[in-house]
Amino acid sequence: MNTIKKILILEDEKLNAERIKRLILNIRPDAEILDVLPSVKKTVSWLSENKCPDIILMDVQLADGLCFEIFNLAEVTCPVIFTTAYDEYAIKAFKYNSIDYLLKPIEKEELETAMIKFENSLQQPAGQQPQIEELLAFLQPKQYRKRFLIPYRDGYRKINTEEVAYFYSNMNVNYAKLFNGDEVVLSQTLETLEQELDPKNFFRANRQYILHVNAIENVHNFFNGKLKLKIKHNKEEDIIVSRTKASSFKLWLDY
Repeated sequence: MNTIKKILILEDEKLNAERIKRLILNIRPDAEILDVLPSVKKTVSWLSENKCPDIILMDVQLADGLCFEIFNLAEVTCPVIFTTAYDEYAIKAFKYNSIDYLLKPIEKEELETAMIKFENSLQQPAGQQPQIEELLAFLQPKQYRKRFLIPYRDGYRKINTEEVAYFYSNMNVNYAKLFNGDEVVLSQTLETLEQELDPKNFFRANRQYILHVNAIENVHNFFNGKLKLKIKHNKEEDIIVSRTKASSFKLWLDY
């Protein structure tokens, strides 16, 4: 079976680039990282002077603009695995040699699956197209959770997701804190909620909290590249965003 040998990384955040390199070399120890490029301009220049690698890991948002501009300025003949903190570019990414589309922070298992997908495609007859079901599934807009039905007294209470300031976990119990100050217990884990909630409105700040964008009152720089947040209805505790998530958080909050 053919395996990926030569890889080009496009990533403007140094910490993210280093993490991706570690993941790649852990998955494919014999792979060669040809270069790490932070911008559209440098990538176009590199591609004009070098042969295309086996595959490119391409961050959508580079230092000087969106990566899609590269395809207008240079010839990209190899497959691409797109990476980003957002999923709104997924359909556009699919048009550009895309093998897969990974949301940050990238997990080892997801990256390995994407690489295997590419390696398997090398075994297929030339011109063979992906199954139409896979294409339709990819293009189908994801439906996010809009409300919860919570047991309440002798019946149930409906809570819309937009009423929730934040979700948090404490002593293995999961809660939703509402903007009106109410608090309810949920059966869903934060891991499940992270997949079900619209990422345009909610962000997984750390292992304990998922925040609604309108719940964030102040953002402060913290030591070692971390961020410290003040949020509504939680005056007792500062919410800490890790260094690895800080860049993604700032992009999310600035969009």
